[in-house]
Amino acid sequence: MKLTPASTEHIRKLMSWFPNEHSLSLWSGPGFRYPFNEQSFKEDLKVSTLSSFALIDSENNFLAFGQFYLRANRCHLGRLVVNPDERGKGIAEILLQALSHLGCKTLAVNEVSLFVLTNNATAEKAYIKHGFQFTPYPGDMPLENCRYMIKKQR
Repeated sequence: MKLTPASTEHIRKLMSWFPNEHSLSLWSGPGFRYPFNEQSFKEDLKVSTLSSFALIDSENNFLAFGQFYLRANRCHLGRLVVNPDERGKGIAEILLQALSHLGCKTLAVNEVSLFVLTNNATAEKAYIKHGFQFTPYPGDMPLENCRYMIKKQR
C-alpha cells in the first residue's frame, strides 16, 4: 500500500462514502455543506490548500483518505477515513503510519496531532491503538465536542 496525492477521481469516490449528513458530519466536523456537489465538497475539503492523500493498494484500489498540515508546531492529521468496504482490515493503522511519517518528514517536526469528535468512538479507539494520547489543546479549543490527541514520532 502507498500514499498518492488525492486525484479528482479519488475525491469523487470519497464523496460516495458519505451517504447522509450524519456520516459526513461525524467525519468532517463542522463547516462541511450538505447536501454537497463536487465543487462544494472540494472547497470544504480544502484540497487546493491542504496536503491530501489517497492510500491505494497494489491494484490501485482506493482504500483510505487523509490530510496533514502544520498546526501548533505538529503535523496535524485531518479528515481521515477508510473506505467503508475495507474497514476492519487494519487499514486505519497503515494510513496513520504513512501520513504521520510523510507529514513529519515534509513539515520537519517530530509530533503528530489530531482532533477526534467525542461521539466518534470507533476513530478514538483506532487512534489510541496507534499510540495517540489525549492532551489539552494549546490554546482555545477550535472545535466543540472534540478532543485533542498527540503522538511523538519515532
